[in-house]
Amino acid sequence: MSSKTSLTPDFYVYDAAVGGGRLRDRLQAIKDYRYLLTNLVIRDIKARYKNSILGILWSMLNPLGLMLVFTLVFSVLGRGQGTRQYPVFVLVGIVPWHFFSGALTAGTMSIINNAPLVKKVYFPRELLPTASLLSNLVNFGFSLVVLTLFIYAYDIGLTIYALWVPVIVLTQIIFTLGITLLLGAITVFYRDVLMVLQVGVQAWFFLTPIFYPFEFFGDSSTLLGITFNPAQVMRWINPMASIIDSYRTVLWGTQTSAGPVAMNPVFLLRTFVTAVIVFIIGYAVFIRTEHLFGEKL
Repeated sequence: MSSKTSLTPDFYVYDAAVGGGRLRDRLQAIKDYRYLLTNLVIRDIKARYKNSILGILWSMLNPLGLMLVFTLVFSVLGRGQGTRQYPVFVLVGIVPWHFFSGALTAGTMSIINNAPLVKKVYFPRELLPTASLLSNLVNFGFSLVVLTLFIYAYDIGLTIYALWVPVIVLTQIIFTLGITLLLGAITVFYRDVLMVLQVGVQAWFFLTPIFYPFEFFGDSSTLLGITFNPAQVMRWINPMASIIDSYRTVLWGTQTSAGPVAMNPVFLLRTFVTAVIVFIIGYAVFIRTEHLFGEKL
């Protein structure tokens, strides 16, 4: 008497040698490997705070330290005197920027830092930069709690306009992941990107209205004989300026308001569309080059 037993292997096969592939297949592969994504996020969080006494509290202390420095410096210089509740004004900008810069730096290095894994095991490579972003998103969540406490401590409070925050966070996630996928792929081929990134992030920080308002530049400026609106140009060429300005609008307000105000849906839609375009470009470059990662690493 014989019987047939159907054995279904409890694993998935991902062909990393195929460049590109249908989007539906890639999304299915990511879904199949979601357990790996969870483990990578947990690993990144544990590695970041290993042998640290304060642990995840550092994710909150870092923005608070920068807020204190800027508040003291600009109070001495008198630049912050015209801005109401200046510590909250600064913190609303620093918290999302800290999330962006941390995810960008970690995600850009995620492929080369996991070279042995990439060369030996087949899995969707985009999980690595995504895991770096999600681990920083966890820290961002804790920092938002501290930010909320400061908002109430300075008698601002959360208003109905705070309901825009999830949409703004989603916009920032899409934009950050797009930049991270692009730079992460390029870094595999050109390690000079890491050197440029360090300088680039610092320059980007000062070109983003984190510790100063858009109004700091005035209504117009002239460069090489061309007159333009600095705030408007900054919004066009720097999506993070628009994203941080969106957080500030719904959580702190504007220079002319007494508190948080409504978000302009058209303004946020333009920023969201820009984020999606950046993501599409970054992901396209990533999937076109990922089949060469093992060879270049």
